[in-house]
Amino acid sequence: MKYIVYILYSRLTDRYYIGQTNDIQRRLSEHNDPTKNSFTKHYQPWRLLFKEEFLNRTEAVRVERYLKSLKNKDRLKQYIAGWRSSTSRGS
Repeated sequence: MKYIVYILYSRLTDRYYIGQTNDIQRRLSEHNDPTKNSFTKHYQPWRLLFKEEFLNRTEAVRVERYLKSLKNKDRLKQYIAGWRSSTSRGS
């Protein structure tokens, strides 16, 4: 089973949300569901800004924790930009 680390962005409030899941479409729907009583409800709409797949949950959780530890929007943006440039190489 694949696991995905994802970063959501709320343009309305300029907030990021970092998480991991094995079903990205379901999680994105849950984050944008106005009937759910959750943290993300107050910052809708969310859009998927970044996702990275892993073969196991252990690795996904490790990367999720690392991204959450950045605690700085600029460092998070640098990580995303670096990931995008590394995934576009050789295409």
